[in-house]
Formats: sequence, C-alpha cells, structure tokens
Amino acid sequence: MGDFVSIIENRRSANKFIKGVQLPVEELEEIFKLVKLAPSAFNLQHAHYLVVNDRDMIEKLYVAANKQYKVLTASAVVLVLGNLDAYKDVARINEGFLNLGVLSKQEYDMEIESVTGFYEGGGQQFMRDEAIRNSSLSAQLFMYVAKDRGWDTCPMIGFDPDAVQELLNIPDNYIPTMMITIGKADPSSQRPRGYRKPVGEFVSYNEFGK
Repeated sequence: MGDFVSIIENRRSANKFIKGVQLPVEELEEIFKLVKLAPSAFNLQHAHYLVVNDRDMIEKLYVAANKQYKVLTASAVVLVLGNLDAYKDVARINEGFLNLGVLSKQEYDMEIESVTGFYEGGGQQFMRDEAIRNSSLSAQLFMYVAKDRGWDTCPMIGFDPDAVQELLNIPDNYIPTMMITIGKADPSSQRPRGYRKPVGEFVSYNEFGK
C-alpha cells in the first residue's frame, strides 16, 4: 500500500490493459468496502456499481463503447450509476440513528420531510444533477482505492448510455454516470502525462479571477 501523495501522482488513465489478467471478486469486494465511505449529500449514497466481468458481455460493451480497445482488454468493466430516487431512501438510512437515540422521533421526521422536500422541490433536473454529482464523488474514490491496491483504471464517457442501459437491464431510475475500465495497464501504451494547468490558472480566492 502506497502513501496517498504517491497514489495521486502515479494514478494514470490506462489506454490499454494487459490481456488475460483476472480480477478476483474478493479483491473488488475489498475495494468496495472502502468506496462505501465516499461522501454524498445527506448520506444518501447515490452511487450503484455494476461490475461486468463476463467476457461475452464485455465484448458487447466494447461495441457500445465505440470499440475502444481498453474495454476489450480490461479485467472488468465497471458501470457507475447514479440513483435518481436516492432521496427516497432517507428514512431507511437514518433509521439507525433513530434506534440509537442519536435522532429523536421529531428530528427523524424533520430530516425525512426536509430532504424529500429539497429533492422534489428541485425537480427532475436537480435530481439528475445530484445523481451524477454524488456518484462521481464515489467513482473518484473507487479509482484511488483501486490504484492503492495495484489496479489501473480509466474513466470513460465515450459510450452509448441508452444501449448500455438496455444491454445491462438498468432500471430507468438509474443513469449511467461513467464507465470505468479496470485491470493492469500495459506500460507499452503509456504516454507522458499531459499538460496540467498551474495552480494560479484554475484557483481563485474570494472573487472569480482573483
């Protein structure tokens, strides 16, 4: 296990993976045990992960992802989904606090009313934004944890979301936020890291541009 700075500096998006590398389900489960600690608004945990490790299904995803070679060589393809109805879980998620006495019944009921009103008042676009925003936070953690455990990843948006939704029987209340390929990167395809803006170019203080 490396230190966090090294993980950040060494994580790269893999354009090609070493063929035939198996990613044990047990290894994925260990990764997800840490990923579940990702932050999310109101602790609603909008992210759902759909892991595809069946080779026949990966070949179909390869077609849906515009035949990008990284999909075909990956040990697994992970669909990160955002739950449009995550707010409807607020009662269940806070039930433990109620039972432990951390929340009174009045506070528990107020939390449910407040979160429900916030999301339903925001409308469908807000719910979609929240699903993408919070599942993206989780996806970033997934990639860092994977790197810490020796696995390489590549986040992808170059795929047909409707085709993927149908292919994997994804319910309508979940939207594909991104696709992440995971495996062992083939070093022969690694290019130098691209240009990164200096801090002063993308950070402002107190007022935009200052």
